[in-house]
Amino acid sequence: MEAMERQQDYALRTVEERGVRLIRLWFTDVLGQLKSVAISPAELEVAFDEGVHFDGSAIDGYSRVQESDVLARPDPSTFELLPWNRDDDISARMFCDIRTHDELPFEGDPRHVLKRNLDRASDKGFQFMVAPEMEFFYFAHGDPTRPLEPLDTGSYFDLTTTDAASDLRKRTIAMLEALGIPVEYSFHEDAPSQHEIDLRYTDALTMADNVMTFRLVVREIALERGSYATFMPKPLEGVQGSGMHTHLSLFNAGGNAFHDPDAPDGLSAVAKAFIAGLLRHAPEITAVTNQLVNSYKRLIHGYEAPTYVTWAHNNRSALVRVPVTKQGKESSTRIEFRSPDPACNPYLAFALMLAAGLRGIDEGYELPAESVANVFELSSAERAAAGIGSLPQSLSEALDVMEGSELVAEALGDHIFEWFLRNKRSEWQAYKSHVTPFELARYLPSV
Repeated sequence: MEAMERQQDYALRTVEERGVRLIRLWFTDVLGQLKSVAISPAELEVAFDEGVHFDGSAIDGYSRVQESDVLARPDPSTFELLPWNRDDDISARMFCDIRTHDELPFEGDPRHVLKRNLDRASDKGFQFMVAPEMEFFYFAHGDPTRPLEPLDTGSYFDLTTTDAASDLRKRTIAMLEALGIPVEYSFHEDAPSQHEIDLRYTDALTMADNVMTFRLVVREIALERGSYATFMPKPLEGVQGSGMHTHLSLFNAGGNAFHDPDAPDGLSAVAKAFIAGLLRHAPEITAVTNQLVNSYKRLIHGYEAPTYVTWAHNNRSALVRVPVTKQGKESSTRIEFRSPDPACNPYLAFALMLAAGLRGIDEGYELPAESVANVFELSSAERAAAGIGSLPQSLSEALDVMEGSELVAEALGDHIFEWFLRNKRSEWQAYKSHVTPFELARYLPSV
């Protein structure tokens, strides 16, 4: 409580000393759309003491009309000044925890879902650490009725120092660092106008907040420069889509619980059981880590995204990859989960990755054999003989698998589990009923 009071005091003092005009309270709906309510400095102390009431029935996946009132409780540890404001209009932001009118955690709050799963890990002595690789595209506009116009024609690691996209990325990194979000790497990705910014390792709750801030910053900077940024997994046909490869590890009192100095590959029994859990439950959590109809245009053969449930050391065709650990840096031992895309809700996605890994640890799952071959080059018979399964190939298939998952239902809670399935079933039905330009071009002239 003392730490909370110090953080509140810091926020109140900074608001007064810096002349902050508005404090924006942020939270997300179930699908990961950022929501915001602004309060004046005069209301900040009351918000800390009592929360801010709002109508939860107006937010996707929140309350029913007959039980609509909820409270946004600002988390003072997330207080940051927003660096894109004018000098005479300074704003700050804080993420919020959502509570019911009787001060219980609200079951429809994705941030609460992650915190609840992190508490389970903490009870076992673990801290969950993550680092996502955020891929995205820049375009000249965001009008879906017009052909998309990439800002550059670069490819992987190209040094494009004079184009608009490089300036956007540079400006974005400066803004992120001003918000206290450290960046590890930044470079041009494989597709035209596709870029990647990798966020530095931190605890999962802080990282989920950082991902939400990151997506807003990328879009804001693009709009500021007259361009458009998107985290749509597959906006362009014929090139690879955007992923959110996520590096994961567990820490305990002894340090990195994934590292064993006596193991030939440096992986501990905890790490191997965690990987086994991720592999076994990956199809069940895919509807959340890849939540759009469009997500499954990325998860196809030929574009580097994983489609088969395998693991390997330093093999990028695998779903779970174990990156090389630098000598003397055992604390960096980690695994990389390669299927998620950047359109997911990070709170729910991180919660399910953790739940799957912990289930592997709790039940002592045995790690299957490592895949040393390029899985994409194996025949279906070879994959079957090796016991290699597939990720779902459509949103509908992913929802079917999710619906039968006790693990996902437990990790998300009944409220979000049931709403998510209803919402995404509706999205799939809308997609199925839509006649696409592909169908007209392929069938109209000949049928």
